[in-house]
Amino acid sequence: MRKIEHIGIAVRNIEEANKTYRALLNIEPYKAEEVESEGVLTSFFQIGDSKIELLAATNPKSPIAKFIEKRGEGIHHIAFDVEDIEAEIERLEKSDFVLISKKPKNGADNKIVAFLHPKSSHGVLVELCQEASSSQ
Repeated sequence: MRKIEHIGIAVRNIEEANKTYRALLNIEPYKAEEVESEGVLTSFFQIGDSKIELLAATNPKSPIAKFIEKRGEGIHHIAFDVEDIEAEIERLEKSDFVLISKKPKNGADNKIVAFLHPKSSHGVLVELCQEASSSQ
């Protein structure tokens, strides 16, 4: 793992959350995007080498909607930048981490992603992400 790529924050209303983070960070989001396969709208703020990703559900069955229903708004995941996501998945499986999906999938912000189950990382949902252009 090379760095913290971003911190994902689950929000009920993306417009209201954008207003809050614009005021907090004194910058505009650099990208907004819908990831239909995950039922989520995203908005990204760049902070130095890291990012904040705001996530709002587009349907009541999406993982973000379920997260907010259970826990309310707040930090949803921490994402780590990796050079070779398939090698990282293999390495982590051999170290007894539980993966939510064993195959990377397309995510937001031109990334391919995979998630570790929170039960294997002390209650934290961990996302592995790799630039799609450098994927195999």
